[in-house]
Amino acid sequence: VKGIEVVNLKGIDGYLYCDSFITSKNKPPMVKLEFEQQLKSGTVKRVLRNCAYGDNLYELSNGMLQYEGYKISDIDANDTGCVRFTNGEELHGGEVANNSQEMSDLRRVQIRETIKSHFEKEEQLFAQGIKTLSLFFIDEVAKYRLYDEDGTQKLGEYGKIFEEEYQKIFRDRMQELYQTPYGEYLRNMAADVSAVHTGYFSIDKKGHSVDSKKDTSNDESAYDLIMRNKEALLSFNNPVRFIFSHSALREGWDNPNVFQICTLKQSNSNVNKRQEVGRGMRICVNQQGERMDESVCGANVHVVNKLTVIASESYAGFVDSLQDEIKKALYERPEKVSIEYFFGRVVKVGDETYKIEGEQARQIVKYLDRHDYLDDDDRITEKYKQDAANGTLEPVQDKLKDIEPAVHVLIKSLYDKDSLKDMITNGNQTTVENKLNNKNFEKQEFQELWKRINRKCAYTVKIDSNVLIEKAVAAIDAKLQVTQTLYTLSVGYQKNNMQAHELEQKTSFVAPAHTTNVLENAHDSSLKYDLLHELTQRTSLTRRTVAAILSRINMMKYRKFRDNPEEFISKVARLINEQKAGLIVEGVTYNTTNEVFDKEIFTAECHRVALSKVFPALHAVTDYVVTDGTAEQSVERKFVENLDKADEVAVYAKLPRGFYIPTPVGKYSPDWAIAFKEGKIKYVYFIAETKGTNESMELKSMEQAKIKCAQKLFEKLSNGEVHYGQVKDYKSLMDIVLDR
Repeated sequence: VKGIEVVNLKGIDGYLYCDSFITSKNKPPMVKLEFEQQLKSGTVKRVLRNCAYGDNLYELSNGMLQYEGYKISDIDANDTGCVRFTNGEELHGGEVANNSQEMSDLRRVQIRETIKSHFEKEEQLFAQGIKTLSLFFIDEVAKYRLYDEDGTQKLGEYGKIFEEEYQKIFRDRMQELYQTPYGEYLRNMAADVSAVHTGYFSIDKKGHSVDSKKDTSNDESAYDLIMRNKEALLSFNNPVRFIFSHSALREGWDNPNVFQICTLKQSNSNVNKRQEVGRGMRICVNQQGERMDESVCGANVHVVNKLTVIASESYAGFVDSLQDEIKKALYERPEKVSIEYFFGRVVKVGDETYKIEGEQARQIVKYLDRHDYLDDDDRITEKYKQDAANGTLEPVQDKLKDIEPAVHVLIKSLYDKDSLKDMITNGNQTTVENKLNNKNFEKQEFQELWKRINRKCAYTVKIDSNVLIEKAVAAIDAKLQVTQTLYTLSVGYQKNNMQAHELEQKTSFVAPAHTTNVLENAHDSSLKYDLLHELTQRTSLTRRTVAAILSRINMMKYRKFRDNPEEFISKVARLINEQKAGLIVEGVTYNTTNEVFDKEIFTAECHRVALSKVFPALHAVTDYVVTDGTAEQSVERKFVENLDKADEVAVYAKLPRGFYIPTPVGKYSPDWAIAFKEGKIKYVYFIAETKGTNESMELKSMEQAKIKCAQKLFEKLSNGEVHYGQVKDYKSLMDIVLDR
């Protein structure tokens, strides 16, 4: 971002900009106005303020005479909105009053900086066969293109400024580039300034360019070049490299080679920064139409595909506003961990670029799972957030050591919206509306299956405390490992003899290799822990049971509490919960209630879904099936592809989170409900869990407990008519259900 703002304003023109209107159910409307304000130092700056009925701009500007009489008498927030003042003046949303010469000077600087950035980028990319384009957003067509009384077309203010500044920069650059291939290209194709720029505007009945209320154009020559013949625009044989547009081109514009965007207009809430910047967020192509992505450019991909925005405000102001818009747009974005989220990501941390491979993506998920950084809903836990904030994150596996900085950047982006300042992802993916396929839902086969499983239930559980105590003590004695607090000691000494350059470079001290030691008195602290309370809270057991476990564990293990209390509590709680989960299944009993699930749960969570995450289904109860990814490694994607084309399957459903089974270790939602055609099938009604593995030991104990509870429930609900099983893929499912 090249942020440009005018300083040392004269403060005599009465500048006023109506940004937007603010409405509320319980409060009168307000208007956001930009005006000039005199500071204590005597200088003048422009400020953006929320103003209400009765506010006086003379007072808000600290007594600037240019605003005498500008007291708000009415705020009409309907449609485009209008604010009225006691002096009779009124201003609509997006309008500027009394624009000053400073603004014209600012626009010239913006245009000049855009052209300079264009030449710099063009020189860089020319040798790679990549055409460079720049896009100007303007607030009024007449500032680029005017007409005489006889209809003759001529340049407006911005058009004139552009040609003046282009010719100056072109002459300067040609002196440097004359003997180069790029210089030869400029002489042949870019010397005629009138040919290097064009406008994209709507046309009135007289054939004149006019301001457009829509993001479309019927300027045939510009439309053909920009929208229909995009390949021609990207050719070095076409001289057009700069495009002026009145709209944000929200619909249809997808040219990948826009490298500079200049906003020659006031910020307007109707066309926000996110939409404008989006015109330049495309992976560029070369003369052969080849995408210049990571597979082609390698680590240089970020350098090649860099967009420069020339903004009419400070850098900080532009970036803050853009980040706010992105965070609002992504507020409802899923924040769940999956292999697909990490797989294939290219992340730049500092000067290093990292790409996450398939095996590394799987290792990241395992890392989060192993250290209790992942909850039962596949979201990042508070433990990870606290460890990250405290700098005490568990070390990653050896396979992840080389990409560790990127790993934590990606994880943080799942829960910390401020991390978008370091990594921005596409929040505007193409989406589709996912509707219930009533034809499939109403099929007799599915209705029979749905009738058998669609009952809400409650559970009771009995656990033998003595058995739990024995198992927990054995697990803690065998598995508990608590790290000790360490400190590093480095000793430095001053040189006896020093040269002058060493003093200047501050190298008068030398430090030998440091030594690492155990901090013996790390447990001495004013912070006191209620160990029983902490463990009862985390295990949902009585203090009596927890005390019995702690009193029986090996004394050497118990002393680990002094070395690192937080880690001791966390790990002991996990070990107890693992043993508890193993005992739960034996003691859980389910009873059905009179409540059932509504069919809307199948589309409630995924009404609109990203196209890249869905499978267009023929035999499912919804039009699309949302999977955990599109990569070859996606278990769900492969499974549903086989499921949908199988002759044995009558109808199926991807069960949503809204369909769940309560268990003592949390809610559990199975993956699939499948109704097979009767015939060679042993189990006509089947509930499947796809985990990508058939080995139960590879699942954490909590997950195993949930699965076993589900098995008990489905047996009770259907009297054995519905079979529940964990499958690796469609083949393993067929091995179970075929009557062989």
